[in-house]
Amino acid sequence: MNCTVKIKKTNRSTAVEDLQKLTKEELIARIRSTEAHNIQLQNIINKATHSTKLSSHISQFDFSRCRFRHILLHLYYLGWDYQGFAVQEDSSNTVEFHLFQALTKTCLIKERTSSNYHRCGRTDKGVSSFGQVISIDVRSKLAGEDNDLSKEIDYCRVLNRVLPANIQCVAWAPVEDNFSARFNCTSRTYKYYFPKGKLDIDKMIEASTHLIGSHDFRNFAKMDVGNGVVQFIRKIFDFTITPWDASDMRSEYSIYIATIKGNAFIWHQIRYIMGILFLIGTNREKPSLIPELLDVAKNPRKPDYNMASEIPLNLFFCQYEDVEWQVSQDSLKCVVEKLQQIWTLAEIQSVMAKDIIKSLYGHLEEPQEIRCLSESLIGGVKAKHYTEVIKRQKCESLEHKIKHYSKRKRIEIMPNQEDSNQ
Repeated sequence: MNCTVKIKKTNRSTAVEDLQKLTKEELIARIRSTEAHNIQLQNIINKATHSTKLSSHISQFDFSRCRFRHILLHLYYLGWDYQGFAVQEDSSNTVEFHLFQALTKTCLIKERTSSNYHRCGRTDKGVSSFGQVISIDVRSKLAGEDNDLSKEIDYCRVLNRVLPANIQCVAWAPVEDNFSARFNCTSRTYKYYFPKGKLDIDKMIEASTHLIGSHDFRNFAKMDVGNGVVQFIRKIFDFTITPWDASDMRSEYSIYIATIKGNAFIWHQIRYIMGILFLIGTNREKPSLIPELLDVAKNPRKPDYNMASEIPLNLFFCQYEDVEWQVSQDSLKCVVEKLQQIWTLAEIQSVMAKDIIKSLYGHLEEPQEIRCLSESLIGGVKAKHYTEVIKRQKCESLEHKIKHYSKRKRIEIMPNQEDSNQ
């Protein structure tokens, strides 16, 4: 659709008069919008400045004399402080930004566009990973037919020196030039950590068994139809809920882990699944709700319910066939020591908060109903009166969304698209 945009010209006095007409709430909204815009502009300026410095550094390195090889890199990152894995135009606070900053700073690549790069999964803001894998062409110091990997660049050690402590390389592997970290991945395993609290773990386990197998998960995901995702059938190979420490299973503060293995996942799929499982664990819903929502013929429209927090989610393992991972013991030792330092501070904070809670319990008058710990992992406003999920307001159906975006010519249908995007 062709249109003409006219920009209204104003002088200083007119602008002041317009501001004086705004309410307090409107002024606050205007200020917040301006501040957000300024932050975006500053991020763009910072990225441009950094890019210029890196370009100057790289221009002094003669890549024409280098031999390259295609490899997999196995990474871990703690995503709590990042805006997600993938690079974003208005933010440098992503895992991928720091990764490519390290790759270019160490002159392992000349630029991203020519690096034959693929990532296994695109994790969202706050989500962590121990098993993220990327495939990329990097500089090699081996010449000719020499394939003695013990003489190769210690890629993990080189990168970890310049990467943040909460983003580190664990291992690397030589692969064929056409090997893709995304398309050659045979399965992905996520872990979701949560406190036992007052949850009925047995009911959650019973409910989770219904998720195993191939199902249409449209009622357990965010339907990203606007970007061409119209197929929601995925296969979950295994789903288990187990205690992290088998010797500590009864305490409300004991940690349990939901481990989900599948071929690929849809946007927010695991977080929506955990949101429903927490409702079942608190006896607000029955385990039969899972097969009810999987029956898309009977329930074609997703009910309105909250997904679980992103913080406990971890892309823990990505499976590949016939890959020989190379691990540097010296580099791995440094990685473990960095993680130990992170754990030490986090555990002290955890125990300190727990000790304060323990002390405050003594001042509570009986009886006092303390909410379940897992409720801290569910966002949204808590209603005074609970409404069963299946009876709640429904979103538009998938078919309606497809028709809407197709009519507006906003989408290109990709029925076989699969990706891991949590």
